[in-house]
Amino acid sequence: MPSLREPLTTYGFESNDEYAFAVRCWLDGPTAGVRALNLAGDGQRRKTAFAHALAQALGFTQILYHDFTDQHPPLPDVILPPSQDELGRTEPPIEPLDRIVSEACAQSEGDLTVLILDQLHTADFRQHLRLHRLLTECVWEVRGGSYVANPKRLHLMLLSDEPLYHALRQESFRLWIGRQSERQQPYQPADFGLGPEAQPLFTALPPLFDVLGVVPTHHELTRLLSDFRLQVCTLEQLRLSLYGRLEGVEHAALRDPLHQGALAQVWEAVQSWLITEHIEVAEVPNETNSAHER
Repeated sequence: MPSLREPLTTYGFESNDEYAFAVRCWLDGPTAGVRALNLAGDGQRRKTAFAHALAQALGFTQILYHDFTDQHPPLPDVILPPSQDELGRTEPPIEPLDRIVSEACAQSEGDLTVLILDQLHTADFRQHLRLHRLLTECVWEVRGGSYVANPKRLHLMLLSDEPLYHALRQESFRLWIGRQSERQQPYQPADFGLGPEAQPLFTALPPLFDVLGVVPTHHELTRLLSDFRLQVCTLEQLRLSLYGRLEGVEHAALRDPLHQGALAQVWEAVQSWLITEHIEVAEVPNETNSAHER
């Protein structure tokens, strides 16, 4: 499987980490039932962004989503009138989970389908048991009726902030999605179209990122460098730019006295870079003036 970094970025999830190997294990590993990907980690809603981006990057025809914490789930496309038995008792509406899982089973008969189940740790344990049966037997029962999934076309993504029920965990492939990238990229000025005059800045940035506990992506650093060049005029504005551009940075960390030395070094490097850049621009000959002089 080729790299997933660029396709994931295209669909809204940017990371320095490569997920192609783990995804290949999920898709190609032996299984007799429905394939499930367990997204674990401290990424919180970043896991949600990853799930949706991955589903689109892999080309799933049908992408269905259910959040167990949603108090107002979307209404179905067709709302059936309430039915009554011979005693006049009204049958309660179908639960949102039953509706979307049964839809996923039906869609899997003809389309490559993925069902994303978010905040699974908040679900009733009985739903975990039912999901385990879906994975192993490809069956979802609703009020005595059975919906059968096509295991070749239906895939599940299980998002939970807590460890899954043991049996569910055994039937899924687990992938860690953290609050930020784990892989540090050794960026160089040339990666951003800059010359050697920016090297002191690129030397000063990694120690600051280390003390702040952040791992910037290429996109984040591109925007940060643009701020340095066009917007940042003071040390305080440098702090604001760092907080505004870097996803993992904590506000308190930028004010921590222990981190001010690293901040000052970056600020000094920014000033030196801009002065050098300004001098180089000023030294470029003005072609119009040169023509007049000739």
